[in-house]
Amino acid sequence: MSKRDYVFASESVSEGHPDKVCDRISDAIVDTFLAADPMSHCGCETLCTTNRVVMAGEVRGPATITHEKLVDVARTCIREIGYEQDGFHWKHAYIENIIHNQSADIAQGVDAAGNKDEGAGDQGIMFGYACRETPEFMPAPIYYAHNILRAIAEARHSGKAPLLLPDAKSQISLHYVNGRPERATSVVVSTQHDASVDDKHVRELVRPFVLKVLPEGWMCPEEAFYVNPTGRFVIGGPDGDCGVTGRKIIVDTYGGAAPHGGGAFSGKDPSKVDRSAAYAARYLAKNVVAAGLAERCTIQLSYAIGVAKPLSVYVETDGTSQVDEEKLSRVLQDMLDLSPRGIRTHLQLNRPIYARTSAYGHFGRHPEPDGGFSWEKLDLVSQLQRAF
Repeated sequence: MSKRDYVFASESVSEGHPDKVCDRISDAIVDTFLAADPMSHCGCETLCTTNRVVMAGEVRGPATITHEKLVDVARTCIREIGYEQDGFHWKHAYIENIIHNQSADIAQGVDAAGNKDEGAGDQGIMFGYACRETPEFMPAPIYYAHNILRAIAEARHSGKAPLLLPDAKSQISLHYVNGRPERATSVVVSTQHDASVDDKHVRELVRPFVLKVLPEGWMCPEEAFYVNPTGRFVIGGPDGDCGVTGRKIIVDTYGGAAPHGGGAFSGKDPSKVDRSAAYAARYLAKNVVAAGLAERCTIQLSYAIGVAKPLSVYVETDGTSQVDEEKLSRVLQDMLDLSPRGIRTHLQLNRPIYARTSAYGHFGRHPEPDGGFSWEKLDLVSQLQRAF
C-alpha cells in the first residue's frame, strides 16, 4: 500500500541554467532541420562553459543547413535567453561546431524499406505519467517549481525584474495528507542577480513570485523559505558551471514522482523513441486520468533499435483504476499505433516545435496552435469513456 501522509520534493531549473542553455541549443538545431525537411534526423549534443560552446552529434538533412547556419542558431539561443555577461555573451562566445553526418549503420536500421516499417531509433524504455494533483494532471511539486521560475523569467524578459539574471533553480517540498498535497514545508529559490543588490533585497524580489504561484495558504514558514542560501549568486550560467545537454531529465519530466527510462529528450528528432515514445506515453496516461478511469496512471513502453512495434506495453494505476487494467492496455494500443511512425503521425511531431520544450518541463503545458505540445491534448477522453 502506498504512503498517504508524507513530504515530497521536486526541483526545477531556469532556461539560463547551464544545462538548459545546452538543451535549448540542441533543440533549436532539431527545429532548424525539421523546418527545412520534416524527415530530417538529428542526434545533437551541446556543451557550454565560460564564453565557449561546443556542438557535436549526427544529422541527416538538407545540405543547405551549413555549419555557419548552426553557429548562428546557437548565438540566437544565447541572446534570447538573455546572456550578455562578461563570462558568457551571445556575441563574443567562441562556438565550435563538429556536427557530422549520421552513421549509415544506424540509418539502415531506422529507415523503412520494402515491407519493413520504420524502426525505433534506439532501444530503451520510456515512461508516461499523469495524476489529479493539478489541473494539468501533473505532480504538484514539479508543477509549482516550474511555474515559479517561469514567472521570474517572464518578469525578467519584460523588464519588470532587471536585477534578476538568467540562471536560477527552485525546489519545493510539499506535505501530503491522505495522498493529497496540502501545503509547502519548504521553498528554495536560487537566482543569479546583479552585483548591486544584497541577499535581503533578492529575497524580497523573489517572494512575490512564490506567493503568486502557490495556492493561497500553501506558503511555507518564513524560516523554511530559502533564497540564495549561500548569500550571493552573481557569477552564474556557463561561466559559473559547465553545462551539457540532457542532464536534467527528471526536471524535464515528473520531478521524481514517476519512473524515468533514462533517456534524455533534447537534441533528438522524433524518430528517436527516447523522445516520441515518452510523449506518447504521457499522452495516453493523461487521457486515461482525464477520462476518469483512474486517479493516477503510469505507462511504460519498451523498444529495440530497428524494430517498429514496442516490445512491451505496461499500464499501472496504483490501485486507483475504475476499470480492468488489462483491457485498458488493449484499448490504448488499439487507439494509438505505438510504432515510431504511428506516434509521429498521430501527434504530428515532425515539426519545428522543440526549442520551446527545453525549459520548464515537457509536460503539463498547453497544446499550441502550431502543434507544439500536441501530446498534452485530451482528444481521446470521449473514446476512452465510450470504450468502458
